[in-house]
Amino acid sequence: MQGYIQRGRLQVAKQLDTFIQEEALPGTQVTSDVFWQGFENILADLAPVNRTLLATRDKLQQQIDDYCQQNKPLNPEAYKAFLTDIGYLVEQPSSVAITTSNVDAEVATMAGPQLVVPINNARYALNAANARWGSLYDALYGTDVISDEGGAEAGTSYNPVRGAKVIDTARGYLDSIAPLVIGSHHDAIKYVIQSGHLQVSLKDGQQVSLKQPAQYLGYQGNIESPTAILLVNNGLHVELQIDASHPIGKADPAGLKDILLEAALTTIMDCEDSVAAVDAEDKTLVYRNWLGLMKGTLSTPVSKGGRLFDRCMNPDREYDTPEGDRLALKGRSMMFVRNVGHLMTNDAILFEGNEIPEGIMDAMVTSLIAKHDLLGNSQFKNSTQGSIYIVKPKMHGPEEVAFANNLFERVEEVLGLAANTLKMGIMDEERRTSVNLAACIKAASSRAVFINTGFLDRTGDEIHTSMLLGPFAPKAELKSRPWLVAYEKANVVTGLNCGLSGKAQIGKGMWPIPDQMANMMATKVGHPKAGANTAWVPSPTAATLHSLHYHQIDVFGIQQALSEQTYDGLNDMLTVPLLEETLSADVIQRELDNNVQGILGYVVRWVHQGVGCSKVPDINNVGLMEDRATLRISSQHIANWLEHGIVSEKQVDNSLGKLAELVDKQNQGDAEYIPMLPDLANSIAFQAAKALIFDGKAQPNGYTEPLLHAKRKEMKLKLSGTLH
Repeated sequence: MQGYIQRGRLQVAKQLDTFIQEEALPGTQVTSDVFWQGFENILADLAPVNRTLLATRDKLQQQIDDYCQQNKPLNPEAYKAFLTDIGYLVEQPSSVAITTSNVDAEVATMAGPQLVVPINNARYALNAANARWGSLYDALYGTDVISDEGGAEAGTSYNPVRGAKVIDTARGYLDSIAPLVIGSHHDAIKYVIQSGHLQVSLKDGQQVSLKQPAQYLGYQGNIESPTAILLVNNGLHVELQIDASHPIGKADPAGLKDILLEAALTTIMDCEDSVAAVDAEDKTLVYRNWLGLMKGTLSTPVSKGGRLFDRCMNPDREYDTPEGDRLALKGRSMMFVRNVGHLMTNDAILFEGNEIPEGIMDAMVTSLIAKHDLLGNSQFKNSTQGSIYIVKPKMHGPEEVAFANNLFERVEEVLGLAANTLKMGIMDEERRTSVNLAACIKAASSRAVFINTGFLDRTGDEIHTSMLLGPFAPKAELKSRPWLVAYEKANVVTGLNCGLSGKAQIGKGMWPIPDQMANMMATKVGHPKAGANTAWVPSPTAATLHSLHYHQIDVFGIQQALSEQTYDGLNDMLTVPLLEETLSADVIQRELDNNVQGILGYVVRWVHQGVGCSKVPDINNVGLMEDRATLRISSQHIANWLEHGIVSEKQVDNSLGKLAELVDKQNQGDAEYIPMLPDLANSIAFQAAKALIFDGKAQPNGYTEPLLHAKRKEMKLKLSGTLH
């Protein structure tokens, strides 16, 4: 049992208390007494409100369940009237204009990729923070964007054939990013600076300038022989690196050794879906890593190429400008922190003997830590505008957004922060938020800095909300149904109608297949084309490649064109994507097996190893990024098919047993992996996966956290020897 320190009516787990007292509080200008008394007051006032909001979720779901059972098939207008009568649908405001101020350029006026990483993994967090700049050559060479054809296989050592294809492809991108007056970067033999302008010498003897000379911003090194040249396009920066002595530059006519792209403008340091944090030990690690990022001190040992070194946060990048000044650009991604939602409680802190809402704990502690950045307690600056950026996930409707807004106000008062210092990213990932989005934005109109379509959680909520109406279509088909198209479009149009352009991000969801970058490049360009000024990517490499889309597309120009539209998509969003045809036994079995494999592959690492985000092979051995949102879809989908007899309990049991063996085999190369076999009855992860399916209908809004947290705690006890 963990010991607790008494703090008024609070009991704080010893290790978390020590961290807050000795590491987080010093240097924040907040005394221990003020912090703990303020925390206690917030809990006394807001924890009951939090419980009431959760009770409202349950009540609404029960009313919808009853209605669905009694009104099959749904009459659209009658259904809409019913949802209005019970308060699920609220009257939308006639006009909303956010007033958010002091927003950093990365959020308000720039368009580019956004990384999401588990903050409890220091290496991942640092890689993401440093992904502000990425090597285009490396991103092309190491991915399937460059094909293996013609002897261009990647191999274990450098392949000059592949290298030549990389350079040729990169030059093509350079022609579209910074076109020349005539000619092509393919033919460049020298980049020179003359009279404050960039000149490019071509192999035919011509010396030409950029079609838009203002794209040249500065250089590094000696002006006669610069080592780097800085360009800008659509607000994103590009650095040409020149070094004729480098192995790549030596073979390049212009001495160009690489092209650096400004990539992950922003990163979400995640305390939520990609993290397995169930107790004081886990939460302390989460908060300590966030403190290291805010104070610029986070580091982690890394071994690369036989060399061991400490990875730290990158410094800013500096250039000489044509005017003779110095230009500094951030070397790091601008960081959000994603708190947990309103659902879960955590025993890291008790209030009058009861676990406290984890979302309230996250708000207090992550905001306290972020104050170090505002006070200049770091060699770096995260926000140059004096703001703290918090993503608030899994909120259901405007009253829950209003609650988060009130919570942020109270935290600001305790921590001595100016009003609206805490900015809110609103995840549009629950149906009651989607159908009331304008009202949700209005509820946080003075601090909203993004809305993001989390289509994974949104799909899980879609299934659970209408669980009793009928069987849902197969998962892949759900993406092509009208409800999802309407949801994605309405998010952008509503955001623009509420004045987000130029003040906040309108974001799109994750690319889930990290090994298929060619597919991503062909597909994800649709996000900026839809008017989204950011979209999620799973890795720094993906961020570098996705940044090319924002060079191709003028997102803010598209937003301006879309801003005159009005569209709420309500009728389509309320059209439930039920199964419309009879599926063959083979199709049903394959859908079941694929769902079961994803569940087992993710849950076994979450429960046994505490890994909150995994690349899990699907039934075809394609690696998919899985987190709690994807788990929510798969478990709810099987629960729905069980409810309506598409699959039987025996089928599900057989699939679980069969695929547990396969998942164990797929993980044989992981020395820390704890297999489920041979004793499935006593495998905590296997039993967790089984419960997620068979008890899925009864889980609050279909969330996986309650079962996962309980089973992970059980596993930690077992690993410690306490549980026998």
